[in-house]
Amino acid sequence: MPKQQRGEATVEQVLDAALRIYAASGEAGLTLGAITGTSAVSSGSIYHHFGSLDGVVTALAMRSLEQLLKELAAALLQTSDARSGIRAVVLAYLDFVQAQPDAARLIHSVTADRVGMDRAREIRDTQEARLTPITLWIHAHQESGELARLSAPLIESLTMGPVVAVVRRWLTVGDVDLAEAARELPDHIWRSVGG
Repeated sequence: MPKQQRGEATVEQVLDAALRIYAASGEAGLTLGAITGTSAVSSGSIYHHFGSLDGVVTALAMRSLEQLLKELAAALLQTSDARSGIRAVVLAYLDFVQAQPDAARLIHSVTADRVGMDRAREIRDTQEARLTPITLWIHAHQESGELARLSAPLIESLTMGPVVAVVRRWLTVGDVDLAEAARELPDHIWRSVGG
Protein backbone atom coordinates (compact mmCIF):
# COMPACT_ATOMS: atom_id res chain seq x y z
CA MET A 1 0.00 0.00 0.00
CA PRO A 2 2.67 2.60 0.86
CA LYS A 3 4.33 2.08 -2.55
CA GLN A 4 1.01 2.61 -4.31
CA GLN A 5 0.35 5.74 -2.25
CA ARG A 6 3.79 7.10 -3.13
CA GLY A 7 3.09 6.41 -6.79
CA GLU A 8 -0.25 8.24 -6.61
CA ALA A 9 1.40 11.15 -4.79
CA THR A 10 4.11 11.31 -7.48
CA VAL A 11 1.48 11.38 -10.22
CA GLU A 12 -0.36 14.23 -8.49
CA GLN A 13 2.91 16.10 -7.92
CA VAL A 14 3.77 15.88 -11.61
CA LEU A 15 0.26 16.89 -12.72
CA ASP A 16 0.17 19.84 -10.32
CA ALA A 17 3.55 21.00 -11.62
CA ALA A 18 2.45 20.53 -15.23
CA LEU A 19 -0.68 22.64 -14.65
CA ARG A 20 1.43 25.43 -13.10
CA ILE A 21 3.76 25.34 -16.11
CA TYR A 22 0.82 25.29 -18.52
CA ALA A 23 -0.69 28.30 -16.75
CA ALA A 24 2.56 30.25 -16.95
CA SER A 25 3.91 29.21 -20.34
CA GLY A 26 1.18 27.46 -22.27
CA GLU A 27 1.59 24.14 -23.98
CA ALA A 28 4.95 25.14 -25.44
CA GLY A 29 6.32 25.39 -21.90
CA LEU A 30 5.40 21.81 -21.07
CA THR A 31 8.78 20.24 -21.60
CA LEU A 32 10.26 17.32 -19.72
CA GLY A 33 12.94 19.62 -18.29
CA ALA A 34 10.36 22.11 -17.03
CA ILE A 35 8.26 19.38 -15.45
CA THR A 36 11.21 17.68 -13.73
CA GLY A 37 12.49 21.05 -12.51
CA THR A 38 9.15 22.19 -11.16
CA SER A 39 7.97 18.87 -9.74
CA ALA A 40 11.34 17.60 -8.46
CA VAL A 41 10.40 14.24 -9.97
CA SER A 42 12.97 12.46 -12.14
CA SER A 43 12.42 12.01 -15.85
CA GLY A 44 12.62 8.23 -15.34
CA SER A 45 9.77 8.39 -12.85
CA ILE A 46 7.74 10.56 -15.20
CA TYR A 47 8.22 8.06 -18.02
CA HIS A 48 7.37 5.21 -15.63
CA HIS A 49 4.06 6.79 -14.61
CA PHE A 50 3.02 8.49 -17.86
CA GLY A 51 4.94 6.77 -20.67
CA SER A 52 5.78 10.04 -22.40
CA LEU A 53 5.42 13.79 -22.25
CA ASP A 54 2.17 13.42 -24.20
CA GLY A 55 1.06 11.03 -21.48
CA VAL A 56 1.52 13.79 -18.89
CA VAL A 57 -0.53 16.24 -20.95
CA THR A 58 -3.23 13.64 -21.56
CA ALA A 59 -3.39 12.72 -17.87
CA LEU A 60 -3.59 16.39 -16.92
CA ALA A 61 -6.44 17.00 -19.37
CA MET A 62 -8.25 13.89 -18.11
CA ARG A 63 -7.85 14.94 -14.47
CA SER A 64 -9.24 18.41 -15.25
CA LEU A 65 -12.15 16.91 -17.19
CA GLU A 66 -12.91 14.54 -14.32
CA GLN A 67 -12.99 17.47 -11.88
CA LEU A 68 -15.40 19.33 -14.15
CA LEU A 69 -17.67 16.29 -14.61
CA LYS A 70 -17.71 15.70 -10.86
CA GLU A 71 -18.89 19.26 -10.25
CA LEU A 72 -21.49 19.09 -13.02
CA ALA A 73 -22.92 15.81 -11.74
CA ALA A 74 -23.03 17.08 -8.16
CA ALA A 75 -24.87 20.24 -9.21
CA LEU A 76 -27.34 18.35 -11.39
CA LEU A 77 -28.15 15.65 -8.86
CA GLN A 78 -29.00 18.20 -6.16
CA THR A 79 -31.96 19.48 -8.17
CA SER A 80 -35.50 18.19 -8.13
CA ASP A 81 -36.86 19.38 -11.46
CA ALA A 82 -35.43 19.46 -14.97
CA ARG A 83 -35.40 23.22 -15.44
CA SER A 84 -33.45 23.83 -12.23
CA GLY A 85 -31.14 20.96 -13.25
CA ILE A 86 -30.32 22.64 -16.56
CA ARG A 87 -29.69 25.91 -14.74
CA ALA A 88 -27.50 24.18 -12.15
CA VAL A 89 -25.34 22.48 -14.79
CA VAL A 90 -24.82 25.70 -16.75
CA LEU A 91 -23.91 27.66 -13.62
CA ALA A 92 -21.63 24.90 -12.32
CA TYR A 93 -19.74 24.86 -15.62
CA LEU A 94 -19.31 28.63 -15.62
CA ASP A 95 -18.28 28.58 -11.95
CA PHE A 96 -15.67 25.90 -12.66
CA VAL A 97 -14.22 27.96 -15.50
CA GLN A 98 -13.96 31.07 -13.35
CA ALA A 99 -12.52 29.20 -10.35
CA GLN A 100 -10.07 27.11 -12.40
CA PRO A 101 -9.30 29.02 -15.60
CA ASP A 102 -6.05 27.14 -16.24
CA ALA A 103 -7.72 23.74 -16.03
CA ALA A 104 -10.57 25.08 -18.18
CA ARG A 105 -8.10 26.41 -20.76
CA LEU A 106 -6.50 22.97 -20.93
CA ILE A 107 -9.86 21.16 -21.23
CA HIS A 108 -10.77 23.43 -24.14
CA SER A 109 -7.36 23.30 -25.85
CA VAL A 110 -6.49 21.84 -29.22
CA THR A 111 -4.53 19.12 -27.42
CA ALA A 112 -7.54 18.12 -25.33
CA ASP A 113 -9.67 18.13 -28.48
CA ARG A 114 -7.17 15.81 -30.19
CA VAL A 115 -7.08 13.48 -27.19
CA GLY A 116 -10.87 13.57 -27.04
CA MET A 117 -11.22 12.66 -30.71
CA ASP A 118 -8.57 9.95 -30.57
CA ARG A 119 -9.79 8.39 -27.33
CA ALA A 120 -13.48 9.28 -27.18
CA ARG A 121 -14.73 5.76 -26.43
CA GLU A 122 -12.04 5.19 -23.78
CA ILE A 123 -12.77 8.53 -22.13
CA ARG A 124 -16.48 7.76 -22.11
CA ASP A 125 -15.80 4.35 -20.57
CA THR A 126 -13.50 5.74 -17.85
CA GLN A 127 -16.06 8.41 -16.98
CA GLU A 128 -18.98 5.97 -16.96
CA ALA A 129 -19.44 6.23 -13.19
CA ARG A 130 -19.76 10.02 -13.49
CA LEU A 131 -21.94 9.95 -16.60
CA THR A 132 -24.42 7.21 -15.67
CA PRO A 133 -26.21 9.28 -12.98
CA ILE A 134 -26.52 12.13 -15.48
CA THR A 135 -28.01 9.81 -18.10
CA LEU A 136 -30.42 8.36 -15.52
CA TRP A 137 -31.41 11.89 -14.49
CA ILE A 138 -32.14 12.75 -18.12
CA HIS A 139 -34.25 9.61 -18.60
CA ALA A 140 -36.22 10.21 -15.39
CA HIS A 141 -37.09 13.75 -16.43
CA GLN A 142 -38.01 12.60 -19.92
CA GLU A 143 -40.38 10.05 -18.39
CA SER A 144 -42.02 12.81 -16.34
CA GLY A 145 -42.42 14.90 -19.50
CA GLU A 146 -40.11 17.68 -18.30
CA LEU A 147 -37.40 17.02 -20.90
CA ALA A 148 -37.82 16.57 -24.63
CA ARG A 149 -37.81 12.99 -25.90
CA LEU A 150 -34.40 13.20 -27.52
CA SER A 151 -31.45 10.88 -27.07
CA ALA A 152 -29.34 11.54 -23.97
CA PRO A 153 -26.33 12.51 -26.14
CA LEU A 154 -28.48 15.06 -27.98
CA ILE A 155 -29.81 16.50 -24.70
CA GLU A 156 -26.21 16.73 -23.46
CA SER A 157 -25.11 18.42 -26.69
CA LEU A 158 -27.96 20.93 -26.70
CA THR A 159 -27.26 21.74 -23.06
CA MET A 160 -23.47 21.83 -23.06
CA GLY A 161 -22.79 23.02 -26.62
CA PRO A 162 -23.71 26.67 -26.02
CA VAL A 163 -21.86 26.69 -22.70
CA VAL A 164 -18.70 25.26 -24.25
CA ALA A 165 -18.87 27.80 -27.09
CA VAL A 166 -19.22 30.70 -24.65
CA VAL A 167 -16.41 29.37 -22.47
CA ARG A 168 -14.06 28.91 -25.44
CA ARG A 169 -14.76 32.46 -26.55
CA TRP A 170 -14.18 33.79 -23.02
CA LEU A 171 -10.91 31.87 -22.74
CA THR A 172 -9.58 32.89 -26.16
CA VAL A 173 -11.07 36.21 -27.26
CA GLY A 174 -12.29 37.43 -23.88
CA ASP A 175 -15.25 39.39 -25.23
CA VAL A 176 -17.96 37.39 -23.44
CA ASP A 177 -19.35 38.44 -20.09
CA LEU A 178 -19.75 35.27 -18.03
CA ALA A 179 -22.19 36.98 -15.67
CA GLU A 180 -24.43 37.73 -18.66
CA ALA A 181 -23.99 34.14 -19.85
CA ALA A 182 -25.03 32.87 -16.41
CA ARG A 183 -28.17 35.04 -16.54
CA GLU A 184 -29.16 34.25 -20.13
CA LEU A 185 -27.95 30.79 -21.13
CA PRO A 186 -30.05 28.62 -18.78
CA ASP A 187 -33.38 29.92 -20.10
CA HIS A 188 -32.30 29.82 -23.74
CA ILE A 189 -30.98 26.28 -23.33
CA TRP A 190 -34.14 25.26 -21.48
CA ARG A 191 -36.25 26.30 -24.48
CA SER A 192 -34.32 23.81 -26.62
CA VAL A 193 -34.57 20.82 -24.25
CA GLY A 194 -37.73 21.39 -22.23
CA GLY A 195 -40.56 18.89 -22.71
